[in-house]
Amino acid sequence: MFKKILIANRGEIALRVQRACREMGIKAVMVYSEADRDAKYVKLADEAVCIGPAPSGQSYLNMPAIISAAEVTDAEAIHPGYGFLSENADFAERVERSGFTFIGPSPESIRIMGDKVSAKQAMIRAGVPCVPGSEGALPDDPAVIKKTAKAVGYPVIIKAAGGGGGRGMRVVHTEAALVHAVQTTKAEAAAAFGNPEVYMEKFLQNPRHIEIQVLADTHRNAVYLGERDCSMQRRHQKVIEEAPAPGIPRRLIEKIGDRCAAACKKIGYRGAGTFEFLYENGEFYFIEMNTRVQVEHPVTEWISGVDIVRTQIAVAAGEKLPFTQRQIQLRGHAIECRVNAEDAYKFTPSPGRITTWHMPGGPGVRVDSHAYANYFVPPNYDSMIGKIIVHGDTREQALARMRTALSECAVEGIKTNIPLHRELMVDANFVAGGTNIHYLEEWLSQRER
Repeated sequence: MFKKILIANRGEIALRVQRACREMGIKAVMVYSEADRDAKYVKLADEAVCIGPAPSGQSYLNMPAIISAAEVTDAEAIHPGYGFLSENADFAERVERSGFTFIGPSPESIRIMGDKVSAKQAMIRAGVPCVPGSEGALPDDPAVIKKTAKAVGYPVIIKAAGGGGGRGMRVVHTEAALVHAVQTTKAEAAAAFGNPEVYMEKFLQNPRHIEIQVLADTHRNAVYLGERDCSMQRRHQKVIEEAPAPGIPRRLIEKIGDRCAAACKKIGYRGAGTFEFLYENGEFYFIEMNTRVQVEHPVTEWISGVDIVRTQIAVAAGEKLPFTQRQIQLRGHAIECRVNAEDAYKFTPSPGRITTWHMPGGPGVRVDSHAYANYFVPPNYDSMIGKIIVHGDTREQALARMRTALSECAVEGIKTNIPLHRELMVDANFVAGGTNIHYLEEWLSQRER
């Protein structure tokens, strides 16, 4: 096992990984930007290294600075968390070339799954069902583009091969708008991701967003830890996640889960990963794979009893998975609300100093956050400042616990989206379960009227 790990991230995930290290008897090195000098995890670290000024391009995305920090502190491995460099194959390669272990998949796996076209082709070969669409990247020939769309059937969606986070997508309803939409998306993709390739898929009208969490080791063992429903989202950004997904038959989950675990073995995947699917009319359609730990991993940890971050570290150190698929028993229901420093309904960021910070507790309540009273939320990064996660024997009990937990929250000095979560937890359609990916945006637009 490693003696010292460098954590190349910030915020709540930096604290989460630090806690796993401490539990395992591993020293944790934190890197931080000047804006995060007073962060809780920096104060708690065994060692901390400032890697640059506030802008992430000069700090958390600064590969040489991070690798230098690992060298000067004699760290053996680097955990990238999520976001920033976590799915950057070049970074993973540089980490390993520099003599450190990258706590994540191989650079080759990240490259294959990071490009949506090659990922889809790999999944088709592995027998994972995909959304009907183009076999690869779209050519420049308008006639071929139109022929492909006709075969797929309108509406279609044009996606950037190197995209993510909801960027680089365009829905097309008619042939007249098709060629211009492809050209525009290509230009945007080149500017945003440095890769102009785009591909086409059938646009599903009212799907749900379902994820399968996987873990794989270097000894050809792979398992899945059930599913998560992440359909409550705004502008492709998740707001609430839960596990298991309400109303989906277990036999369908087991069938798709087995295929995901088999796909991991086929592509030689290692570490934690998430297969993301659209689910509609009883069918799963693969859309992408996230080759890192997810923000919403705690809901899976709670229903499975598996510490995903700890397992990531153990697998990276060469250990075998400590369980088989048969040994994984899912229990109860978990819900996660993301707490963002933003206006609850306008969604404008609200950085600043937190004057009051009181988070809930009690049976079945977990809070993952780096925030505290008098903490200054910097304006330079993502607005998420924490997550409230609850677990109950049933979904009904989990909902009741989340309502209670949210009622106990008191945050002053900045605005948060907690009032939005309080409303959603009593919304009849959400309470019934099974809302689609458009539901929250439609709910918000009706609320404004």
